[in-house]
Amino acid sequence: SLAAAAHLGIPVSAIAAGRDIERLERQARQLRPRLAAVFDERAAKALRIALADTATRVVSGMEGLLECAAAPESDCVVTAVSGSVGLQPTLAAIDCGKRIALANKETLVCAGSLVMARAAERGAEIVPVDSEHSAIFQSLGGRLRHGALRRILLTASGGPFRGLTRAETYYKTPAEAVAHPNWGMGAKISVDSATMMNKGLE
Repeated sequence: SLAAAAHLGIPVSAIAAGRDIERLERQARQLRPRLAAVFDERAAKALRIALADTATRVVSGMEGLLECAAAPESDCVVTAVSGSVGLQPTLAAIDCGKRIALANKETLVCAGSLVMARAAERGAEIVPVDSEHSAIFQSLGGRLRHGALRRILLTASGGPFRGLTRAETYYKTPAEAVAHPNWGMGAKISVDSATMMNKGLE
């Protein structure tokens, strides 16, 4: 999304990362945001030094993410952090009435009823931008009437256990589960994919 913003000339007021400050520094120098948040406090200190010659202010921890999510000059917030860490920044952006481009399904898995009720109350729009959610959203094209959709079928890429029977998967190990034949993912996502748990979360 940052590459798209740069390509389209859309101003970016705040950016964030967990601890990858090398990439964040490059992005900050290219996009010149007012804020750069780093969740990891030690990495944030290093980024403050690296960006000392710029006008970008470096903030850290959850407080930093919340400040970025509520930046008054932005009207859209992309929530793309991993795990339940995305819940508080998403709520902060909703409280400011911003449009939320949600790429963090855990926010809805953890507290979907709370998030959606708060968004309706504050007039904040939530747009799914990650994988299956976005594909379904785009396919519906905003034409969904209550009760019109009976079921959604989600397909899978076919992980390391594709084609095996349930009985054949019984003794499979985590090491075998992370051996995805198509691409490399983190261990948790690989196991979730191999066991189809990820589809349940989707």
